[in-house]
Amino acid sequence: MPSPPVNKVRPGPHWDGGAPPEFGGGGGGGDQIPDFGGRLHRARLGLAVGLAPILMLFLSFTAVYLVRQGWLFPDTDTLSATLHVPTKLPLPWTLLLVNTLVLVLSSVTMEFARRDAIRQAALAPLRSIPGVSLGDEKARPWLEMSTVLGVAFLVGQGWAWYELDHRGFYLATTSASSFAYLLTGMHAVHLAGGVAALVYAMTVSRHRPVELQRITIDVVAWYWHFMGALWIYIFALLLLMR
Repeated sequence: MPSPPVNKVRPGPHWDGGAPPEFGGGGGGGDQIPDFGGRLHRARLGLAVGLAPILMLFLSFTAVYLVRQGWLFPDTDTLSATLHVPTKLPLPWTLLLVNTLVLVLSSVTMEFARRDAIRQAALAPLRSIPGVSLGDEKARPWLEMSTVLGVAFLVGQGWAWYELDHRGFYLATTSASSFAYLLTGMHAVHLAGGVAALVYAMTVSRHRPVELQRITIDVVAWYWHFMGALWIYIFALLLLMR
């Protein structure tokens, strides 16, 4: 005689017997902790990949200029000897030196902003604990200061181009003036992109979780440091054009 059927009771929301139902399976429906460390690593890697073509671009400009001036492979053929026309470039050196100091100072303030973002992200879990008070920290406007200094550098570069134009050296006057405009102009374009990223970090990113803010500021800061180092390289190259 067959045994009577057994009714299987499915565990409800208040099930107390046996092991609790599992959540967060392959469908991703469970609670998961965001991997901010992994995101930061991927963001830095993406930044490095993006900076590589910029570096190669400026190195290519440098190589072409040195060849045209005859500093690389001098007198190897008639063409290089013909293109070798040394010309003293009357750049406004005092203004360019001031611009360099402004950009270096902006890199310092940007580094302070990056370290402040790291500290805020580290303290975020403690602030979420009820009853824990870490005191009121006065927020310092490092990002705002970096943005103002970046804009000041761009204005100074525009002034330097005006001075060079006023002294009779235009884009196509000599090979030295052409490369001076080209190198400083391309750097200014990329730095303007950094200023736009700073504005994004100060506005849109401020409404995101502090860990995501840290990632944004970290990537922008390293990009800004790269632009500062690249300008020092360009400034040294301009000194060779004298």
